[in-house]
Amino acid sequence: MSTSHPRPRSTMLRAAAGSAAAATLVLATGCNGIGGSDDLTEIEIALPTGVTSMANSDIAVADELGYFEEAGLEVEVTNLRSGSSVTNGVVGGDFQFGGASIEPVINAFAGGADIRVIAGYTDRLEVDVVVPEEVQNVADLQGRELGIQEIGAFREVMTRMMLEDAQMTPEDVEYVSVSADAYVSALIQGQIASAVLHPEQAIQATEQLEDAGEVDGLHSLLNLYEVEPDYFYGAYFVSAAWLEENPEQAQAFAEAITRAHRTMYDDREEVVPIIASEVGMDEEIIDQAWETYMVDVQAFPVNEGVEEDRLAYTLERMEEMATLADGAEPDLDELVDRTPIEAAVEELGRVDERD
Repeated sequence: MSTSHPRPRSTMLRAAAGSAAAATLVLATGCNGIGGSDDLTEIEIALPTGVTSMANSDIAVADELGYFEEAGLEVEVTNLRSGSSVTNGVVGGDFQFGGASIEPVINAFAGGADIRVIAGYTDRLEVDVVVPEEVQNVADLQGRELGIQEIGAFREVMTRMMLEDAQMTPEDVEYVSVSADAYVSALIQGQIASAVLHPEQAIQATEQLEDAGEVDGLHSLLNLYEVEPDYFYGAYFVSAAWLEENPEQAQAFAEAITRAHRTMYDDREEVVPIIASEVGMDEEIIDQAWETYMVDVQAFPVNEGVEEDRLAYTLERMEEMATLADGAEPDLDELVDRTPIEAAVEELGRVDERD
């Protein structure tokens, strides 16, 4: 079934065929390609939440500002349930590009999937564990229902990290799998006692409770960036076979998102409306969240990103938290191919790094 509605950007939203949980966003661009060609190359990318979050909004910014067009690309985006779903889609050949937290990507690679990380989106954690007011410490969550996406996906790994910090395990709580579009409402309605939220989601949830006149609101129990500042978060990846055949397209994609990242830091007024439209939130909420993403955490890379030390640290933490596949010894030097992003930065020129 296909549906569409007007959007402030030159895009069309339609339901992805065969999946009620997925929505496909066609980012329609113009007609100027690499090397002066009038033909755009279409690439398909899957994102890890049913509703695009600000963490993945670099794609929308790159489209709206014409960066994909100028790189010779037309990008079709499909929103899936989790990073695990995205990884399966790329491995299965349904998408050329995937965006996901690093854990399912590493585990898929460790399990034999021939994939390559080529860039990052928000590669630093910018999420909080948000809970009702009566929950004052992690121990208060003993035996309660905690919201996740899927086992091994980002929110479950972050929840496991929180529990580990309090010497608890998933056996001490009850996981509830919640879709991305119902995640905030499940927390507000008391269906789950904790949720790993991006800044814009946490702000929205708090405002909704205030508007409803609720005396007992929500608060951040744990800021995961403060707990794990060296943990690597979001990666863009492709199949090794596709990359070998399409190196120019991989570089073009890396150039477009790198330009988007830089603009997101440098032009707040221009990008906030674009992001607000994409994630379906008020501009005031996104403007507040911009402070966390771009000032407090500086979550998006402005040059190559995908730093070796951060990835190595994350792999160690996955082993410690038992989120790495049993017996896996993935070679990060093989998993990560920095050629596209390095070529992109060389083409664009380097800028000052984040703090």
